[in-house]
Amino acid sequence: MAKRGGFPGGIPGNMNNLMKQAQRMQRQMEEAAKELESKEYTASAGGGAVSVTVSGKKEVVSVKLSPDAVDPDDIEMLEDLIAAAVNEAFRQMEADSSETMSKFTGGLGGALGGGLPF
Repeated sequence: MAKRGGFPGGIPGNMNNLMKQAQRMQRQMEEAAKELESKEYTASAGGGAVSVTVSGKKEVVSVKLSPDAVDPDDIEMLEDLIAAAVNEAFRQMEADSSETMSKFTGGLGGALGGGLPF
């Protein structure tokens, strides 16, 4: 019966280099993820009436309200402004995260399946 898997005579030098590059890329991705978690993103709505800051850990850090935004007769407007500011801050965070991580994964899509003949 034929032996399956592996490389005859051990792992070739190119495979060792590939493994080292993969480990280096993994460390760089982990460092980038930690850096993203430490960042904060701020967005406002209603011409600055509401300002929200979120962290890269997807947590709301602060909400600031202009006194003009607080109208007891129109609570719905304030709620909408808060939701809009929170959503925009999270969009900023996600865009930054996607941009940062695409630096690591950008060239892998074709190499991992697009160019294989089977």
